[in-house]
Amino acid sequence: MEKNQLKYAQQHLANERTFLAWIRTVIAIVGVGFLATSLHFTIGVHRDARIDLISIVLGMFACALGLVITVLATFGYLQKKRQINEGTFQPSSAHVILIAVFMVILLSMIILYFVFIKV
Repeated sequence: MEKNQLKYAQQHLANERTFLAWIRTVIAIVGVGFLATSLHFTIGVHRDARIDLISIVLGMFACALGLVITVLATFGYLQKKRQINEGTFQPSSAHVILIAVFMVILLSMIILYFVFIKV
């Protein structure tokens, strides 16, 4: 019985570490979005309404993506916690694919920004 309790404790701790890794990822994504937007408006780049819009949308999308990842990470954590207790763990590839798609969109926006920027 003790060995099983230790096994479950390790799984719960791993689940918590995974959740915290997602939160660190959110902080990085929101930070990159904020940095890109704030740098755009503070450095001396050629002002163009199209580039300004891309920069603003980039920052807002990064914040929205951070919010979505936080919600998904929280639900994933709670779901895995329940599955560990029930002994019915199933990996969640749908969340990973969704976040990967959003990251591709965010990176595309960053590339689009650099394509249109004129220093």
